[in-house]
Amino acid sequence: MDALAAPEEAAAAQPDSGLLSPVRAGTAVEAAVGDTAWLQAMLDAEAALVRAQVRCGTVPARAGTAITAAARAELFDVRALALAARGTANPVVGLVAALTREVARQAPEAAEYVHRGSTSQDILDTGAMLVASRALRPLLADLRATAGSLAVLAAAHRDTAMAGRTLTLHAVPTTFGLKAAGWRQLVLDAVARLERVADGGLPVSLGGAAGTLAGYLQYATGAAAATRAARDSAAAGGSGAAADIGAAGGAVPDDALDALVDAFAAETGLARPVLPWHALRTPIADLGAALTHTAGALGKMAADVQVMARTEIGEVAEPGGAGRGASSAMPHKANPVLATLIRSAAVQVPALGSVLAHCMPAEDERSAGLWHAEWQPLRECLRLTGGAAHAAAELAAGLTVHPERMRGNLDATAGQIVSERVSAYLAPRLGRAAARDLLTDAARRARRTGRPLGEVLAELPAAGGVLDREELAELLDPERYTGVAGPLVDRALRA
Repeated sequence: MDALAAPEEAAAAQPDSGLLSPVRAGTAVEAAVGDTAWLQAMLDAEAALVRAQVRCGTVPARAGTAITAAARAELFDVRALALAARGTANPVVGLVAALTREVARQAPEAAEYVHRGSTSQDILDTGAMLVASRALRPLLADLRATAGSLAVLAAAHRDTAMAGRTLTLHAVPTTFGLKAAGWRQLVLDAVARLERVADGGLPVSLGGAAGTLAGYLQYATGAAAATRAARDSAAAGGSGAAADIGAAGGAVPDDALDALVDAFAAETGLARPVLPWHALRTPIADLGAALTHTAGALGKMAADVQVMARTEIGEVAEPGGAGRGASSAMPHKANPVLATLIRSAAVQVPALGSVLAHCMPAEDERSAGLWHAEWQPLRECLRLTGGAAHAAAELAAGLTVHPERMRGNLDATAGQIVSERVSAYLAPRLGRAAARDLLTDAARRARRTGRPLGEVLAELPAAGGVLDREELAELLDPERYTGVAGPLVDRALRA
């Protein structure tokens, strides 16, 4: 364990266990973005950097092996590093010191190669991209599972008619299949956005102190000089002990730093940036935007489920289970907790994502505050969205659909839900304005008297001359007025 110790007054501090954020508690994404995971990602960045330098022949291979062996999160005190960061405004300074001590303990000759030519932002930003890459794997898996379950629902209920609702009220009929296909489309849109970010949008950060890579160049030049000196010594009969330091023939080629960036990208599995991006925050902003869209897409499904699961509507029900949805006071309740958790994330992530967007106008070659402001909102975006995706996969897989309640709700207004259809049918016969006025008057009378729209219409002279009862009965059947909902579902599922 590293010797860096926390002060006594801070000893009682506890990690964030998710007590106030149940949407992400216990999920794979939560584990992928926790403090220990973030620490390991920064250590992985340090180890990958030295291995990349080994590839380029500027660091001895034994140093890469030793530093990689020491770069294990369990060897360090996360809390102590966090407290030390108050004195440096970022956790990398203390981490580099602690890692150097650990390497010196295990392999003293390798200690001088820790963080060679690097700067804090290179390590923290690369670590952030590693964290994001690792968190996106379970997140995307949950989204794909959600889309698969929604495809099954859409196909099964392609023609299951239900009330379409606009501004909270019955509008015209739709189908549950089309609604499920819409949810699926949003999820697929989210998958596409996140895949674009994951595939090429998560780059290594390599810029050195001010984005010029000067430190890396200087150390590479020194390594080349050491190689020349070792070879000269060997030629003169000396030991040539430093001959393994550089493998570039004693010179630094023009493309040496390109090779270093390529090697660093290869070691981490991240993308290669065009330029150092210390103050060019596109990767963070893009990731935040994709996560914001994803949380919103899942939030749409959750909001619809909450409405449809209302007691008086009862068209769907969440998957049950022992204790699932329990109320502390009302034994009869089974609350829609999955949808509730998803919506809680959908409300928070856009606000956090906006913080990341607000950090784009960074000053100079490294920001004093905007860079620092990204870290916690980025982590919250990842774990809240990941938690929402995990809940959505369970919700979509276990959602119970009640077609009989959908049919009952279609009949709740006794034909008024298809007044648009009757009005459109009468328009060529009476004129559009007259047909609309007739249906508006009939609907008003039906609401006032509680009678079916068909009965009221049949008694109105204006309608009696152009509609017989059989035609009217067919026109008022809501299951025959779902437009091209079925073909739209087919199109969505083919796509």
